Amino acid sequence: RHQTALRYERDVEPVAQISGNMYRWEGGGGGDEAVVVSEQHLRWAVWLVTSRVLTVQGEEGTGEAHRLMIPLIDMCNHDRASPHVLTGRAVPGGRLKILAGTNVEAGSQVNIQYGGGVAGNDRFVQDYGFLDTLDGGAAFGMVADALRGGAAGGGGGGGNAAEFGRRAAMSLSDRTAALDALGATTIEEDEAELETATGRDVREALAFRIGVKR
Repeated sequence: RHQTALRYERDVEPVAQISGNMYRWEGGGGGDEAVVVSEQHLRWAVWLVTSRVLTVQGEEGTGEAHRLMIPLIDMCNHDRASPHVLTGRAVPGGRLKILAGTNVEAGSQVNIQYGGGVAGNDRFVQDYGFLDTLDGGAAFGMVADALRGGAAGGGGGGGNAAEFGRRAAMSLSDRTAALDALGATTIEEDEAELETATGRDVREALAFRIGVKR
């Protein structure tokens, strides 16, 4: 959010003030007139891209990778226990598709594992705005293992161990800063604050702290 605010102040607001047609949203105010894009609009756009963009390899031999917003795939919700798999992202020239791991009944929901099954709640809360609390603590355990600099696959994370090892790589200074921040309060203090917190962002942050500490 802080980075988005800086970007708005640096790139959007100055241009919008000197241009009559740049950074305007037709009907953005509910009427027919165009309104100047606000910081809230930019924040929403950044969240849409962050939560929905997939990195997909280009044609074979080009060495290119593309960050794409692909319709329909983002309709699949996350479930670490889902047997269905999103494939084709990491293969040059591959075709992006969802492979069913079991028979799919008409009208049933098709879920996939976000992050290929090796992402933890640090990525989920930052990129998607939710915490995975239905996986037996695996998504919190992966974060805790990364903070401890532990071996890949710890905390019940499962998934591809090599990929988890890459995601878990944190510098000593980053781990120290994160652990110091977590240690500034006790679980009991976090739980007490969670009982009275009202803002969704604050509640998610507190739930994240509590889950990682446990």
